[in-house]
Amino acid sequence: MKILVLNCGSSSIKYALYNMDDKSVMTSGGAERVGLDGAFVKVKLPNGEKKTVMHDIPEHTEGVKFIFSLLTDPEIGVIKDLNEIDAVGHRMVHGGEKFNKSVVLTDEVLKTFEECIDLAPLHNPANLKGVKAVSELMPGLPQVGVFDTAFHQTMPAHSYLYAIPYELYEKYGVRRYGFHGTSHRYVSKRVCDFLGVNPADKKVITCHIGNGGSIAAVDGGKCVDTSMGLTPLEGLMMGTRSGDIDGGAITFLEKKLCLDADGMSNLLNKKSGVLGITGISSDMREIESANDEGNERAKLALDMYSYRIKKYVGAYAAAMGGCDIIVFTAGVGENQASMREDVCKNMEYMGVKLDVEKNKTIRGEEAIISTPDSKVTVCVIPTDEELMIATDTMNLL
Repeated sequence: MKILVLNCGSSSIKYALYNMDDKSVMTSGGAERVGLDGAFVKVKLPNGEKKTVMHDIPEHTEGVKFIFSLLTDPEIGVIKDLNEIDAVGHRMVHGGEKFNKSVVLTDEVLKTFEECIDLAPLHNPANLKGVKAVSELMPGLPQVGVFDTAFHQTMPAHSYLYAIPYELYEKYGVRRYGFHGTSHRYVSKRVCDFLGVNPADKKVITCHIGNGGSIAAVDGGKCVDTSMGLTPLEGLMMGTRSGDIDGGAITFLEKKLCLDADGMSNLLNKKSGVLGITGISSDMREIESANDEGNERAKLALDMYSYRIKKYVGAYAAAMGGCDIIVFTAGVGENQASMREDVCKNMEYMGVKLDVEKNKTIRGEEAIISTPDSKVTVCVIPTDEELMIATDTMNLL
């Protein structure tokens, strides 16, 4: 069985074609600058070779159509006919309270998903464009939606509600939803498989740390809290997002800077975080290099970044009444040993003992990085959201 996974953003389309017989990636890539000049598609072939193909992509249907043509291209394609594709799985960002699991995308489901657009005005319309593009190009092909927010729908009300007038939750759905759910679901299960333990018996803290970052508390295989909120802005300090900030500071700055709601959203989402503190970049690799060269603001950003992760880990251990496993995943979590070390430093009080030397050797691979006598097992588990989407899609056919 062959499953195509699509992740459609406002100006991008990421894709991966899976052979689910052995769960291998036949090819993957992404279209960039959709609707803009200079559009192109990057393609990764099974042998690891990468190609960039320039192509005008005025909108998503044309982008999906071009990706389909690349899949069957005589030189770089991996299938002879599009009919070899059995289904398409879509990353769907915000399902609100309406979706707590992956579903086959019917007209009724899509109508319900459209009702969530107010909660994710940039992401959900792009997701819909991808679904409609596939429907136009291959009518009748089964499609499945896998929602970023679904895994977090097991949170209890005392975790997800904000302390604002209750009618605002009832009327507008203002609450914590959380994101990166597909990743948190994958790594919280995968780490238990890796360690040979039963998820039902374990308290796991999953740290999805990249340009965007979030942490989840997973008790007995179910999410009981997560750091992102109504939107992906809340929680950790991120590449360009502020993370947690006093609401009073927001209204203060709106007045001082004469900003409207859109202007403040732009400041907090695109100009803050690591970029805002350093003035250098949102890329943690560049910040590490600047820190090595003695840049004080780069050091400050790294200290702030790791400190907030540490705070959430401690908070979630307290909330769950303990912690058995801590997982690091995503770009920074998988590859930045120094950040993992900083987060775990001085956490012996809760049973965390990092194997510092082994940690330095781990980059993008599954590994235990705590010492044998550590009461809390600390692991690196590379995330695989696309495989999770493909697996959900296959299981729903």
